[in-house]
Amino acid sequence: MRYISTRDSGAGFSASQAIIQGIAPDGGLFVPQEFPRMDMDEVLEEADEGYMPLAGHIVRPFLDEYSDSEVLDIVRGAYGEGFTHPDCAPVVRLDQERYVLELWHGPTLAFKDMALQMLPHLMSASRKKVGEKDRILILVATSGDTGKAALEGFSGVDGISIGVFYPHGGVSRAQELQMATHRGENVFVSSIRGNFDDTQTAVKRVFGDAAYAKEMRARGVKLSSANSINWGRLLPQIAYYFWAYARVVRDGGAKAGERINFVVPTGNFGNILAGYYAHRMGLPVNRLVCASNANNVLTEFFCSGNYNAKRPFFRTISPSMDILVSSNLERLLFELANRDGKRVRGWMDGLRASGGYRLDAPDMEKARALFWAGYCDDARTKDVIRAVFGDKGYLMDPHTAVAQAVFDDYRAQTGDTTPSVVVSTASPFKFSADVLGALGEAEEGDEFAAAEHLSRVSGLPVPEAIAGLRGLPVRFEEVLAPEGIGERMLRWAQTQVKG
Repeated sequence: MRYISTRDSGAGFSASQAIIQGIAPDGGLFVPQEFPRMDMDEVLEEADEGYMPLAGHIVRPFLDEYSDSEVLDIVRGAYGEGFTHPDCAPVVRLDQERYVLELWHGPTLAFKDMALQMLPHLMSASRKKVGEKDRILILVATSGDTGKAALEGFSGVDGISIGVFYPHGGVSRAQELQMATHRGENVFVSSIRGNFDDTQTAVKRVFGDAAYAKEMRARGVKLSSANSINWGRLLPQIAYYFWAYARVVRDGGAKAGERINFVVPTGNFGNILAGYYAHRMGLPVNRLVCASNANNVLTEFFCSGNYNAKRPFFRTISPSMDILVSSNLERLLFELANRDGKRVRGWMDGLRASGGYRLDAPDMEKARALFWAGYCDDARTKDVIRAVFGDKGYLMDPHTAVAQAVFDDYRAQTGDTTPSVVVSTASPFKFSADVLGALGEAEEGDEFAAAEHLSRVSGLPVPEAIAGLRGLPVRFEEVLAPEGIGERMLRWAQTQVKG
């Protein structure tokens, strides 16, 4: 399997090269030259053996330079421990035609664990395969969950250091504490003045600076990424769509071969893109429902073909979706353009120059054949949290509630009764105060008091990943300007190389 750039479908790269580099030399994103077709009978058989066998089966065709034993070691390293549920990603049935895929039973209580527990193992193996001698510096922009998941995955990994940047005041207190208290000599964390788009743009600017990369190389450091722009981060996410389908079939919610819907809360478009790739690989998908919060740039895109990032930015109670520049959409554009890298480059140039671009009707017709999009605001998000808990006794975090609200709209507008899976991306205890408010409970004390209060109301235990933060010293309190990331990383990288 070779990998090409979304902006130039020329020379291919191996999987290990794509994973180590993170971003293609021309600034595009790596995509596989082709999508293998999975035998669904084999998928269902592997799923009966558990999540790890299935994950290995799904990622194996994309890693043909890795031996079977190497892939097995990578999967075992990712999912062998650290998950609190034996299924890793349990699928819960809410009613006759609705399921919830819970992706938050990993060490940081967010769906990012499903990928970021595997990426360090992929990167370490790839580093050896390409003969990389320099220290790898991972730079991560996070809207809340990626940061802690990346820190958890890469902490202590030999030959790799990681710097994580998040918008100041733009994540929940629990998310911030998870990052700011993280231990490990090879990790660095700082908040950034501005929103997530400012943070992500600043990190991308560092990646795109050839002179900066050369200076880092002179210091024995090579830059890479753990955001979903890195193929090694996106690849593991494909597996849980096959897993969810197999679980629905096993439960009797659909017959083998019948299509189902997936409803995905998304900001940077990586999570739902993995579902699209699963569809390309033969997963029977009827619709991918793209759910946004008040930052509804993706909803407008799918409805009108117009992508406009020059719009008001809202801080919401679903902060991991507070994004206006959805980086992974570039990979879908590549497919809609029939893999014409020149067209994609034109769109991306327009985004950089004017904050937007527009697709023609034929391109959007292809997109709408599979995707449906909607959004909801904070008030409705709270209504959904309260309603689902009252009706079903099921507690949703704000991001999952956004997906549920959009799913309700989809059903009302289309009449589609196809069995559907709502993709749940975070534990409600990462947003205890907001969930309590949605339930009509008064907020009390700090984030730990809020979590304990939510536990009493819901009957669910406070996860150790939250309770264990109490009393930990805050290690990282820096607040940087976006333009200060590069210089700060130069100084910190030097200490890592010397160390």
